[in-house]
Amino acid sequence: MQSICDDLDAETHDLVAVLTQLSDEAWDEPTPSPGWSIRDQVSHLAFFDLTGRLAAIDPDAFAANAKQLMSSGAGSDAGLVEGRLLSPHQVLDGFVKGRASMIEAFRTLDPKARLPWYGPAMGALSFATARLMETWAHGQDVCDTVGAVRKPSARLRHVAHIGVRARPFSYVINGKPMPTEDVTVRLIGPNGETWSWNETDDTSNAVEGPALDFCLLVTQRRNIADTLLVVTGNAARDWISIAQAFAGEPGPGRAPIN
Repeated sequence: MQSICDDLDAETHDLVAVLTQLSDEAWDEPTPSPGWSIRDQVSHLAFFDLTGRLAAIDPDAFAANAKQLMSSGAGSDAGLVEGRLLSPHQVLDGFVKGRASMIEAFRTLDPKARLPWYGPAMGALSFATARLMETWAHGQDVCDTVGAVRKPSARLRHVAHIGVRARPFSYVINGKPMPTEDVTVRLIGPNGETWSWNETDDTSNAVEGPALDFCLLVTQRRNIADTLLVVTGNAARDWISIAQAFAGEPGPGRAPIN
């Protein structure tokens, strides 16, 4: 837990470094996520940090909160209305303080402890990893909006791992049967290292290429056409067409940039 919390803290630091450079006007710039401004991206993270901390320290209170949220129909838009009433400074301050409080709570948990969430309960280690993935993905929208570039780090392996493990989920939420064939994923990390999953002698279905591109794809921040990924085999191509690392309804994906 200490290691993933350190990585989550570092990922947060990188995003905050971008946010602190923004003008007040930039916070209301539309991001590549339709209908969401930079303010909305950060408000979204801040809201689910607060409920994430609640899930860690008071599961019963979280359950009551989740029931109210689900009945309201707000879903992933929860927190956006409140965030739109605050100043950029207030949104950023709330995010920074709430994130620090959530990480502090996570550090006390057994990695295998089960935390309630809006779907199935999650192990604490997986929960913290998912928060890192969400931070990186929403941070990408912020960076794309203002033209900022974050240096890729080894923390991308967490995002890639979720993307690989979420393959069955991608089929479930799209109402499709998952092919029986395994898909080998072989990625090149930021420092030239190789990360691989499902390595077998049969490479007829494989996804290979830069780890950054794979992470952008499975978080639906880039279209496959805008990556250097090489996808081989029908099962691999079918998965990549619907790959989704984040929870919730099927994402619409992104149109090609070029």
